[in-house]
Formats: sequence, structure tokens, C-alpha cells
Amino acid sequence: MAQKTTEPEQPGDAQNPWDRDLLLWPFAGAILALDFWARWLGADAGSSHRAAETELTWTSPNTIALELTTMRLRDFSSHGRGDPVPVLVCAPYALHGALIADFAPGHSIVEALQREGLDRVYVTDWRSAHPEMRYLAIDDYLSDLNVAIDEIGPPVDLAGLCQGGWLALLLAARFPNKVRRLVLAGAPVDVSVPSALSQAVATLAPELFDSMLETGTGLVSGQYMLNAWRQANVQAHDALQLGATDQSDAARDLLRRYQAWDAAAIDLPGTYYLEVVNAIFRENRIAAGDFVALGHRIDPGDVTAPVFLLAGANDEIVPAAQALATASLVGTPAALIERSCEPCDHLGLFMGRDTVAHSWRRIGQWLAAAAEFRLASGSAGA
Repeated sequence: MAQKTTEPEQPGDAQNPWDRDLLLWPFAGAILALDFWARWLGADAGSSHRAAETELTWTSPNTIALELTTMRLRDFSSHGRGDPVPVLVCAPYALHGALIADFAPGHSIVEALQREGLDRVYVTDWRSAHPEMRYLAIDDYLSDLNVAIDEIGPPVDLAGLCQGGWLALLLAARFPNKVRRLVLAGAPVDVSVPSALSQAVATLAPELFDSMLETGTGLVSGQYMLNAWRQANVQAHDALQLGATDQSDAARDLLRRYQAWDAAAIDLPGTYYLEVVNAIFRENRIAAGDFVALGHRIDPGDVTAPVFLLAGANDEIVPAAQALATASLVGTPAALIERSCEPCDHLGLFMGRDTVAHSWRRIGQWLAAAAEFRLASGSAGA
């Protein structure tokens, strides 16, 4: 039997000497001049992978169910109330680690889902890239996500957070029989809906991005991406949805934990990064039905499973209009699409106290009710 673990996050180097403005990705960005590529992709790339680990434990007990090239599959299952359909949380693969899905008591998506009776919860704990991973592309991450689902046992309820959202959508369209219900939280899919991120990508020459693989280690350094995120004026109180005047010991502990989490950036493979920038944020291929994943052209309309869309009213990274626009792309009947828009910013969607207590509780109830119906009816349908 696997042993419970509280393995810490993969951290990054918090130092960042680069003071130029960057394009958000969605937490960091692209280079504004070619002469800075060497610093972006130079010897410091990979520092997140090599750094000594920060002691940030996971909030909820878990085991490592599977070790893959791109991820550790974390199993938070308690197996206390039967055997409902499992929930796989597809964490973002951008700047910070997957601990965002299980940040702290009262600020944990995993915890919220478990409280609604969902006993089989899993999280994709994406690895910080090292030089041997520099040529990994979206297909590699999609393939490992598919392997993880096979390991868990399909069909699963799949919850994609931010950039994990478009990856989850690709998986649901590519393997529709493996996804029973789909949750997309703050997920950028149709980037034709205006946002600061998509507009910034559109203004930059493709050559600036394409030159990336010609320099350094071929990794995008989380160390430098941190600078862009901090320039976005992210406020920890807002992300955690704490009162601005809260000076309690609990609030101070949460803020210290947030600061430690925020400093632990992960590196990205250059090939993956370029593909995301060009195919998704520049060319909008997913929304156009023109993205090829694992050998098949993906049409979002092939997704017919029930969908829950979660957006943040104050989200500048993935504006609510963009997050909710996915409803018009999928083939899911309108009656089977749920929506929620929280009065929060981007990070507040995943670690905000009020959002977790409200919308993630509602999502948990939505998933649990369907699971109970399936068990009662003996049906595999939604």
C-alpha cells in the first residue's frame, strides 16, 4: 500500500534581476527585445529544478499514484463512502506549482470537493522542466494526462484550472468517452474575446517567440517569469480573500505561506511554451477547431459532456467574458451548462476563501449529485 506523503512543491529561485516589463503568460511572459533572450533562456533556466526544496507541505493527505515524465499524479482518495466517479484536477502549468489546488485549510479545492462526498480526488502535479524536457510539447502533456486517466480508471470528472482548462478541454474532445463531466475554471479557450494577455501576444512579432529555442537551455525560466507576475500587482489579500485589516495570527500565517508559494516558480519547456503562445494565444486554434492533438483535429463541439464554467468578475488574466465564452464552442446542450462568476481576481478562483466556500462547494455538489445518480441507476451516463 502506498504511504501517505506531504512531499513539498518544486520551488524556484526567487531572485530576479530582470526589471523589464514582460507579457503575462498568463502569469508571465514573452520577451520585448531579442537581446534579452539569452538572459531568459540562459544558464539560469533550470534553476527551479535544481534549487533546494522549500518545505511547503500539501494541505490534504495524499499518495503518489503515478510518476510520469511531466507530472506526479497525486491521489487524495479516502475511499470512505463507496466508489463514486473520480475527480481529476488538472492544475495550471504556467508559473506556480499545483499546490494552488490544495493551498491551505479553507483555501483548498481538494478539501472543498471532499467535503461534498467526493472521495476519489486526484491532482496533476506538473514537474518543473529540466534541460532534458526542453523539447516536450503539448502532445506530451496531453498524452501523460491521458495515461493518468487510464491509471485512475475512466470515465473521470475533469476539472481544469486556468491553463489546465484548455488542456482538459483538449482531452475531453480527443477522448470524449473518458470524461463524464468537465469543469473549466478561469480557462482561456477563445482568446478572440479580448484580454490584456491575448492583445499583448497579438502585438508582438512571431520572430521574438520563435528565436527562443535558439538560445540557452531551451527552457523558459520561472525565475524571470516571477518578475512579470509581481509587476501585475497581484495582492495576496485579494487572492486569498482575506480582509485587508485582518491582523490575526491565522492571516499572517497564510500570508507567509503565500509568499513562500509565490517564490517557488517552475520552469517550462521552450517547445511547449512556443506552441502555447503561437497555436493557442496567437492563432486561437482551439476555438477555431483547428488544433491537432495526438493526431486528431480537435473540434470543441465534440465535447458534449455536462460543463461547469467558473469565472472571476475582476479577473484581468482571463476575463469573465472570455472564460464564459467557451459555452458557445462546446457541443454540450445549453441545459447541461452551469456557470458561476465570482467577485474575485484570477488567483481568487483557486485559493480564495469565499470562492472555495461558494462556487467550489457548488461544483462539488454538482459532481456528487451526478455520481450518486449514476450509482443509483447503474448507468454510466451523465
